Amino acid sequence: MANVITPITRLLIANRGEIARRIIRTAHDMGISTVAIYADGDAQAPFVTEADSAVALDGRTTAETYLDVDKVLAACKRSGADAIHPGYGFLSENEGFAQAVIDAGIKWLGPTPEVIGLMGDKLSAKRLMDEAGVPILPGIEISADTDITAAAKEIGYPVLVKASAGGGGRGMRVVEQEADLQAAVEGAKREAGSSFGDDTVFLEKWLAVSRHVEIQILGDTHGNLVHCYERECSIQRRHQKIIEEAPSPAVTDAIRARMGDAAIAAAKKLGYSSAGTVEFLLSGDDFYFLEVNARLQVEHPITEEIIGKDLVREQIRVAEGETLSFTQEDLSINGHAIEARLYAEDPAKGFLPSPGPVLAWTPSTVGKARFDSGVETGSEISTQFDPMIAKVIVHAATRREAAGRLARVLETTEIQGLRTNRDFLVATLRTSEFLAGDTTTDFIERVEPNRTREVSRQELVEAAIAVAMESQAQQRNNAKVLRSLPSGWRNSTMPMEPLSFKCGDDSIDLAYRLHRDGRFRLLCDDQEHIIEAYNCGAGIVDLDNNGRRLQFTVKADGNNWLVHSIAGDLVLKQQARFPDTSLDANTGGLTAPMPGSVLATEVAAGAAVAKGDLLLIMEAMKMEHRITAPRDGVIETIHVAVGDQVDNGQLLVSMAEE
Repeated sequence: MANVITPITRLLIANRGEIARRIIRTAHDMGISTVAIYADGDAQAPFVTEADSAVALDGRTTAETYLDVDKVLAACKRSGADAIHPGYGFLSENEGFAQAVIDAGIKWLGPTPEVIGLMGDKLSAKRLMDEAGVPILPGIEISADTDITAAAKEIGYPVLVKASAGGGGRGMRVVEQEADLQAAVEGAKREAGSSFGDDTVFLEKWLAVSRHVEIQILGDTHGNLVHCYERECSIQRRHQKIIEEAPSPAVTDAIRARMGDAAIAAAKKLGYSSAGTVEFLLSGDDFYFLEVNARLQVEHPITEEIIGKDLVREQIRVAEGETLSFTQEDLSINGHAIEARLYAEDPAKGFLPSPGPVLAWTPSTVGKARFDSGVETGSEISTQFDPMIAKVIVHAATRREAAGRLARVLETTEIQGLRTNRDFLVATLRTSEFLAGDTTTDFIERVEPNRTREVSRQELVEAAIAVAMESQAQQRNNAKVLRSLPSGWRNSTMPMEPLSFKCGDDSIDLAYRLHRDGRFRLLCDDQEHIIEAYNCGAGIVDLDNNGRRLQFTVKADGNNWLVHSIAGDLVLKQQARFPDTSLDANTGGLTAPMPGSVLATEVAAGAAVAKGDLLLIMEAMKMEHRITAPRDGVIETIHVAVGDQVDNGQLLVSMAEE
């Protein structure tokens, strides 16, 4: 009997950012109308404008919007959508939401609520996988009467405190010694409750040296199952992946066959349909079940690149009642794909989130790359949501070529206004360890790739020259008289035009004058530069510096100049010719390292503290950050309270010498 097909006509995406845009793209390719939902801060976001229609959720925070089941369902009914794709995160693995969608007569693009419920509880998932013959790590659930000290000793240190619900690295803590256990459990419970609405955590054996390898699975409602080979996601910070690749450099054909069989066994045990991922820890030739992510994964594009299939398309077809469009025998691995997650964060400060406006975003055209991004120039990276800017994916014939191309694509992408992990990603991709495939989960701590890029003095000077040329051209373009004469031109010998900039702790002072032959004479660091400006004044600077041709994009942002070149991105702060001496000096004290909210204060005014003591806990982008004493001293004033929203650099605590 032929399959009963019920086509989807209007798809609501219960998500935001890059994954919403990615789902919209496939839906439109399939002729399906799309509906976006959005929080207050997302009203002008690209995913909202790209959807055919959108519904406001009337709220600012995650809890008020994308996690509110009633609001999302109401938006779906109001829009007339006949299907919902949850993306990843938010409500994607919420059993109750999936059931409510189905009960409302709306198609659910994901596995059944029963499967979500089983796999959303990582403890029940471990028990089921054990029954299916899939190798598991020892673990113990933590309840109110659990002796966590005894439980950890039974498992053996190091142990992982892990949230039973959710994913994305939240609610997880590695504990090396007993003294840190209680705080780790409390922190994991608090973070899990905030992110997933469920603070259940358990202890699991932690394999310090292993690989995180996962198998992509697909199933339909007719009993057909396939696996789409493996992805390696071992390079992580805060238990969250930042570089993923397919296939894994450590997986042999024999291991691949065993892992694929284990993933299919797991899927059959569950009666799995739609897209999902079975995650394993690989140690040598042995692997152990980690979890099943009953949803589309963030890193699914690299699988799409090596098998040549659209996983979102298959999800839609399965929801419509179709069989999978391919069998296991139809699949093979073509080349190598690597994905880097570009985040608004500061690697030099422990990867602290760095939210703010995206002042410039221009994806590289050097090398063929796929950009799955939720931003454009003018977008805002909010403290309320994940700080991802984009996923950058490269597919090539070999792993070595893919790594080199991805590094070059990243460093030639213009991203201004935020601190990002871009330079760290580039450094990682170019380490000898990465190129050799030595990518275990301790990679960052073991290899220690450069967290930031060292900027040479020459690069700073050349950026300042570009700004000087752009500045003088803009001045002439805006001039009311004598517009044809460049800035710096004089009818008689006059002092040179001075400019001063700061870039971090570096100062750049220069002066220039226009020659009658149209070239500029410029002095910087006691060196003379003869500059011929071929193009400037519209944000594009093309110049010759002492016979060396250089190109830049230059944008003004208040007193800051945003400079992008082949060397990367720089921000030059133009200094006033006559400094304002009335400005107050820095008041000192302990300040917020990023925007966020205050979760807890652990000390009071008058308390004596030692270096490293916990003072307060902040939350930003659903991640906890501990603020500790930088030295011994006495707390003078606590300037914030629990629940306060604070800005980057805001004074939190005043301390005095003990």
